[in-house]
Amino acid sequence: MSSVPHLVLNNGVAIDQLGLGVFQIPPAETKAAVLAALEAGYRHIDTAQMYGNERGVGEAIAESGIARDEIFVTSKLNNNSHEADAAKAATARSVEALGGPMDLYLIHWPMPAVGDFVDTWRLMEGFAAEGLTRTIGVSNFQIPHLRRILTETATVPAVNQIEVHPYFQQEALRAFGHEHGIVTEAWSPIAQGKVLGDPVLTAIADEVGRTVAQVVLRWHIQRGDVVFPKTVSPTRMAENFALFDFVLTEAQMTRIAALDANARGGPDPDQFNWIPD
Repeated sequence: MSSVPHLVLNNGVAIDQLGLGVFQIPPAETKAAVLAALEAGYRHIDTAQMYGNERGVGEAIAESGIARDEIFVTSKLNNNSHEADAAKAATARSVEALGGPMDLYLIHWPMPAVGDFVDTWRLMEGFAAEGLTRTIGVSNFQIPHLRRILTETATVPAVNQIEVHPYFQQEALRAFGHEHGIVTEAWSPIAQGKVLGDPVLTAIADEVGRTVAQVVLRWHIQRGDVVFPKTVSPTRMAENFALFDFVLTEAQMTRIAALDANARGGPDPDQFNWIPD
């Protein structure tokens, strides 16, 4: 593991709390971005089949000179691959593109109106048993979705990757995960930039001598979540990595907690049933 603080998942696998997300990074730019991140010290990369850039992640890892077991790689099963044959083929493609088994493999969306995600989860259990991934988890699952997994299958998801930021803090869902040993990973951690002008966050940033983005990312870390901001800028990568030499006070954490407005920015998992072409 790197010098970044890490959490131990419910199967004993360790994961860095900070990584690089490659959502919306064009495939042609992904290898360079991941190489820059690895050079900056990142050892955790989050991608997905839906992003179309797994191969760039795999190429960067292969060219980095860093031992594969020092890098934690997450990918996600695409929404068009929940049926058994499609899921097996998609998973094989991910393993090939990434240059070997994944460290964490997630169901990207539950898509409750499309199929039975519990059946898909049983396929994920099989992929783990086959050694195609060290760990399995879910993304964008709500409490009722998680309850079905917990009551109808043998494997507790290691993580639930969900939208979390100061304006949408998801406390009930995070608490449910914590109760059952499911780590929360936060996507859209700075609300796609919407929080950067917030006066409360700006004041706290002035108090600690940091940027607002650093304050918000530090808030995620102190809450015990995993976070992976997306950027292609080496300068921003270094800024996002500089989170471990300052601490927010309890009072500052409380002021950020008060910003929660239940303001979801992304799709509602109970309604989102989109299948890509």
